[in-house]
Amino acid sequence: MKAIVDCNSFYCSCERLYRPDLAEKPVVVLSNNDGCIISRTDEAKKLGVGMAAPYYQNREIIEKNEVAVFSSNYNLYGDLSGRVMDTLRFLAGEQNVEVYSVDESFLDVSMIPVENLFAAAKHIKETVEQWTGIKASVGVAPGKLLSKVANRLSKKDKEGTQGVMVLDTEEKIKEALLKTDIDDLWGVGRQYAAKLHSLGIDNGWQLKQMPEEWARKNLGGVVGVRLIKELNGIACIPMKDPLEVKKMIATTRMFGKPVFELNDIKEAVATYASRAAEKLRRQYCAAKMIQVFVVTNGNRNAKYEYNPQSRYQYATFAKATADTSELIRSALPLAEKLYQPGLKYLKAGVILGGLVPDNSIQANIFLSESGNRKKFLMEAVDNINFSQRDDIVKYVASGMARNWKMRQEMRSRRFTTRWDELYEIS
Repeated sequence: MKAIVDCNSFYCSCERLYRPDLAEKPVVVLSNNDGCIISRTDEAKKLGVGMAAPYYQNREIIEKNEVAVFSSNYNLYGDLSGRVMDTLRFLAGEQNVEVYSVDESFLDVSMIPVENLFAAAKHIKETVEQWTGIKASVGVAPGKLLSKVANRLSKKDKEGTQGVMVLDTEEKIKEALLKTDIDDLWGVGRQYAAKLHSLGIDNGWQLKQMPEEWARKNLGGVVGVRLIKELNGIACIPMKDPLEVKKMIATTRMFGKPVFELNDIKEAVATYASRAAEKLRRQYCAAKMIQVFVVTNGNRNAKYEYNPQSRYQYATFAKATADTSELIRSALPLAEKLYQPGLKYLKAGVILGGLVPDNSIQANIFLSESGNRKKFLMEAVDNINFSQRDDIVKYVASGMARNWKMRQEMRSRRFTTRWDELYEIS
């Protein structure tokens, strides 16, 4: 059996944690640069506030109903997410936890007797809420897909389910799948959902009845077969190894305002390369390749689009590296190649690939001492920035003013990661 623990309206829950006056009031959180709504509470949903809709389109409803609005506060959300995941690892054991996203984790609960699953799931939910203050829902079923179905239904009827649903019989699975529209089924994309509707398959139960060979032909081969098996209670989407490292690391951001100058783009690319390097060292890896990309808007129908002449540029390293200075040194010429005067730049990013464990890099006897000094330097920089925050130690190439930075005009205080922004009790 597999379980999924999903935090309810996670970003909004994080904001409410330090604003108890908003406990029963509508709250929304905005995306980068305060553009779109990316999280909303049940109270905001009932008012008709749209998910992923532009903020300006919902401004009238928001202002009329005094909805609390926050810019994304990733420092706060990341720290509280870490607390939730640490709680789950303590309760279930690190080897039984797969962090799926910032607010979701799969748990392997196969060792728990079926008759005890509801009580165990409820205990997990209550412990997470008590230890972190973040509300959560839990779905349990034979396999990841059905656990997602259970979790979704538990959130739709929080009072009736107590935020916990266990699908441990065929009758419960049938009832749950009949209530699950094909569009809401994990693993079914928009195009396949439209195709299934056209074939008269509108809910999960109807799809469950389809033969595996039909799924192989109509739902993408092996992926479709796996989907049918999961719907039939055959777990075939494995838990990922919690120690498995990422195959690629990326840092990308929308600019706070349109950028036209090369120097601003180079500052942003250097900053993103530095942050990607920190992530790289955090998982004890080095990169063999770096890619830089930009997003431009040629004012054609006001659409966000890649520059068709130069979408991205990349470079490879003779020896894998996690040294920020080397990564920046390679990234800046790529940014120069991408730049074309007169275009309006909306976004940039840095992607590191070809990752290998840093202890597997072939040493160079002629540069060993220098290499060690660089490693110690990077460790020192990471430790200082982690403890002091705000990139207190950075490379000059990253810039000082950073006029291109992301706009966060309604961001709350970073209560858990800044000494000068700690929560105050009067």
